[in-house]
Amino acid sequence: MTTGSPPDSASPDQVETLLKQAFAPLHKCALGLAAGVTAAAVLFLLTVFHLIFAPSEATNIELLSQYFYGYRVSWPGAFVGAWWAGVAGFVAGWFFAFARNVAVATWLVVVRAKVELFEARDFLDHI
Repeated sequence: MTTGSPPDSASPDQVETLLKQAFAPLHKCALGLAAGVTAAAVLFLLTVFHLIFAPSEATNIELLSQYFYGYRVSWPGAFVGAWWAGVAGFVAGWFFAFARNVAVATWLVVVRAKVELFEARDFLDHI
C-alpha cells in the first residue's frame, strides 16, 4: 500500500524537483574529507595492529613507505602514514565526486537535448 499521489498525476514542477534531488551533485569537499578520514583511520589502525600483534604471515606493509614519504611500521610512522593516507584519500574522494558530477551533468545535457529534439521533430508540419 502506497501513500501520496501516483506518479502519473505528478505536475511538471514536482517531477523537476524529484529529478533535481535524484541527480544532485556530490559535495566534493565532503566526500574528500570522508574518504580521507577513512583512509587515515584504516592505515593508522593497520599499523597499530602490526605493532601490537606482529603477525608473521601478514603482508609486508613496510612497502607503503614507497608511496608515503616517512612511513615506517612504528608509532611515529603510524601518524605519518595516517597523514599521507588522509591526503591521498581526500584527493581520491574529491576527484571521484568531481568526475561523477561532470558525468551526470553531461548525461543530463544530452538527455535534455534529445527530449527537446524529439518534441520539435514535427515543427515544420505545423507551419
